[in-house]
Amino acid sequence: MIRDFQVADFFTLLNGFAGMGAVLSFMDYLVTHRTQRFWLGVGLLPIALVMDVLDGRIARLRHESSPLGQELDSLADVVSFGVAPATMGFAVGLQGGWDALCLVYFVGCGISRLARYNATASQLSDAHGKVTHFEGFPIPSSLLVATILAVLAATGRWGSALPFSMWSIGPAGLHPLSLLYVAHGSAMVSKTLRIPKP
Repeated sequence: MIRDFQVADFFTLLNGFAGMGAVLSFMDYLVTHRTQRFWLGVGLLPIALVMDVLDGRIARLRHESSPLGQELDSLADVVSFGVAPATMGFAVGLQGGWDALCLVYFVGCGISRLARYNATASQLSDAHGKVTHFEGFPIPSSLLVATILAVLAATGRWGSALPFSMWSIGPAGLHPLSLLYVAHGSAMVSKTLRIPKP
C-alpha cells in the first residue's frame, strides 16, 4: 500500500501520528499525574496542524490529489482535531457524566463534518476543482477550544479549579466549560455557516 502513497500522504500520516501521540500523552498524564506528559500532548497538537496544512499545500504543488489522500486526511483529522482535543478536555478535569456526553457529541460532530465534506467536496468546488468554502467550521478549528484549555491549565485553572465549578444535574455532573465542546461541535456540522477556504 505504501507504494501507492503520494508525498503529501506521508505528511497526512504525520498529522495522525502527532494526534495519536497527544492522545497517549494525555492518557499518560491521567495515569501518572506527570504534568510534562500533559504539556507534551498540548505541544503535539500544533504539530498536527502544521502537518495538516503542509499535506494540502504539497498535494497542490505536486498536483497529487487522490481519493486515498482525501480519506487519509479525514481519518487523521478525526484523531488529531476530534479525539485528541476531547481527550485533553477529559485530562483537564471535564470528567463528569454530562461532560463525557459533551465530549462524545463533539467527536461525533467532527466525524459527521468530515464525512459531509468528503461527500460534498465536488459540489463545493470551482471550475479548477478547488473547494471554495467550508460548510460549518473546519475540524482543525477545534484547536481554539484546546488553546482555551491550555491557557486555563497554564494559569492553574484545571482539575478541581476549573472555572464555573461543576454542577450536579440529576445523576451526573456537568462542568459548564464542557458546553464549549457542544457549541464548537454544533458549529462544525452547521450547514448555514459558510467559511471561505484559504
